[in-house]
Amino acid sequence: MKTIKAVIVEDSRLARNELKELLKNHPDIEVIGEAENVDVGYALINETQPDLLFLDINMPEKDGFELLEMLDNVPITIFTTAFDEYAIKSFEYNALDYLLKPINPVRFAKALEKVTTKVQEISEKRIEKLSLSNQIFIKDGEKCWLVKISDIYLFEVDGNYTKVFFLNEKAMLNKSLNQIEKKLPEALFCRANRNQIINIDYISKMDVWFSGNLLAHLHNDSKVEISRRQASHFKERFSF
Repeated sequence: MKTIKAVIVEDSRLARNELKELLKNHPDIEVIGEAENVDVGYALINETQPDLLFLDINMPEKDGFELLEMLDNVPITIFTTAFDEYAIKSFEYNALDYLLKPINPVRFAKALEKVTTKVQEISEKRIEKLSLSNQIFIKDGEKCWLVKISDIYLFEVDGNYTKVFFLNEKAMLNKSLNQIEKKLPEALFCRANRNQIINIDYISKMDVWFSGNLLAHLHNDSKVEISRRQASHFKERFSF
């Protein structure tokens, strides 16, 4: 997973140091800046665009809630405060968590687990699906191709790589099958089994196979076995 970039906005130097000390046990979080008041924090966040914000509530002149109201893009936020009366209000601002000072290391670790999950969710939502008209660049050794998505008929696991079959060619991709599946247009591609994804436009016929499986015949005479689990999805989707 990528390093999570964090900013601390806290008027107490001792509290900022306490957070940084706690973060030494979490190397996946990198503190890229800190600020002692809202105005400096606002400028810092706009400049660095962090993934995560540790935010004190009670600060001179402006409080943490005012900072969030000033921001157009609010990072994942964990409030850190010595007072518990703001807990309900903090979640009205969509804070991920609320930590009371002095911060308990076990409680802190649980908050960061939430952060990791949230960052992963955001990352997955940002994955853009390829459209049927998209072309992708494929390089395998000295060979290169610019291939339309619709010309690919099969993806297949090959060790730590994925083999892609298109037209009369095949090549190796340095990506997992799961990574590839997330970007493929669902209208065109279906998971056949744990190791293969097929282009449904290439299916010429389907046979009932052993143990509830199906056997897909492709236009180029290739055959792909559809697992029992995936066969039920195929039947529902295509009314076989």
